[in-house]
Amino acid sequence: MKKRCIDILMIMVGAFLFALAINLFVIPNEFGEGGVTGITIILYYLFGWSPGLMSLILNAILLIIGYKFLDKTTTVYTIIAVIFNSLFLYVTASWHIASNELMINAIFGGVFAGVGIGLIIRVGGTTAGSTILARMMHKYLDWNISYALLFFDLIVAFSSYFIIGAQSLMFTIVMLYIGTKVMDFIIEGISSKKAVTIVSKEQNQIAEQVNVVMDRGVTVIYGHGHYTKMRKEILYIVISKQEVSTLKKIVKSIDKEAFITIHDVRDVFGEGFVDISK
Repeated sequence: MKKRCIDILMIMVGAFLFALAINLFVIPNEFGEGGVTGITIILYYLFGWSPGLMSLILNAILLIIGYKFLDKTTTVYTIIAVIFNSLFLYVTASWHIASNELMINAIFGGVFAGVGIGLIIRVGGTTAGSTILARMMHKYLDWNISYALLFFDLIVAFSSYFIIGAQSLMFTIVMLYIGTKVMDFIIEGISSKKAVTIVSKEQNQIAEQVNVVMDRGVTVIYGHGHYTKMRKEILYIVISKQEVSTLKKIVKSIDKEAFITIHDVRDVFGEGFVDISK
């Protein structure tokens, strides 16, 4: 229950920040946006229709169509996100900020939108619309959520060219790119993971020290040298970026001739990392 409450609070904060991005930076500077929000902004520019109300209507329709692609928790969180997003779009519609610098507004619009959507997705929700499509691409095609969202957002953004013009479209693309990078950072977290493979004659000692000192699991992979045909035990370890230095010290103290390779890892699921059900 405590986790559910924290998740809902994060969704509310995310929806509020996203609404600020639209009402403080996007609409006052006549930028476009992606996804359903981009469509509601186009409708606002053309007919003056409320983005909050149109967002609620369009997202509700898409949620009804796409709910089968989401699990129960994600569906509930998405409904909450859609409701609060529409509410905050309406409440903050009259808010303004004194800034005429288009580039600055595009940057902050991207930051606010990226943090807002990132918080919602991080706890397992979506903002419906193109986010549902992005999660479908992630689930079935293993696309990165942030970049799948950028793909669908750009389709809508480019269609707004005839309404907002070339300059505003260029600023919109900058804003969407910044938002994607910020969202990626929020979703994946500040601590990037590293996969380490170690070939050593003292593999047992190294594995034991990693277990004791770092409290990390070690997987042993059996192989052999192609030239020598000598059988080898290869250690495979996944750690955070901050733990790399500690691991190097452990290996150096035991076997200075050890062969080590370190790789960046995008997603890590399982015990000690991220629950794969999310």
